[in-house]
Amino acid sequence: MHIHEVVVVEGRSDTQRLKQFFDCDTIETRGSHVTGEILERIAAAQRERGVIVFTDPDASGEHIRSIISRRIPGVKHAYIDREKAKTPRKVGVEHAAKADLEDSLAHLITYDERLHTLEWDEFIDLGLIGDASRRKQVCDAFHIGKCNAKTCFKRLNQMGVTKNRIEEVL
Repeated sequence: MHIHEVVVVEGRSDTQRLKQFFDCDTIETRGSHVTGEILERIAAAQRERGVIVFTDPDASGEHIRSIISRRIPGVKHAYIDREKAKTPRKVGVEHAAKADLEDSLAHLITYDERLHTLEWDEFIDLGLIGDASRRKQVCDAFHIGKCNAKTCFKRLNQMGVTKNRIEEVL
């Protein structure tokens, strides 16, 4: 499978894993401190071919994703469930099976900061605060990765998801 966009990953092991199964180019952030040089490379890749951010399902991965999203609008995001990307002691894209990587790359998300389709009161009425299992159900359905209530609300809005669409999922 060929991936046209440049895939941003955390490290060399992630690159090696993706290249086992896909014809793709990657940019490695080399950790959670994303340098200005790396951000410039990502911005150039976004202008030329588009970018898919595919970081580990952990705090460091979310931190990297956040930095890139703030600095480079319009990037696509691929999320993988933590349970599908872990060993007994580690978690990361490099530990995922081919089918799980394919599934993640088949459900890319692009966020738009200007959208606001869901009100906080509606989010509360849907029972998505304080009920992690209910929120996980919604996060899984929209392929936005596991997240807390505030991040879930933000991502759903940035995708243009309405209360009605969430009710359909629940």
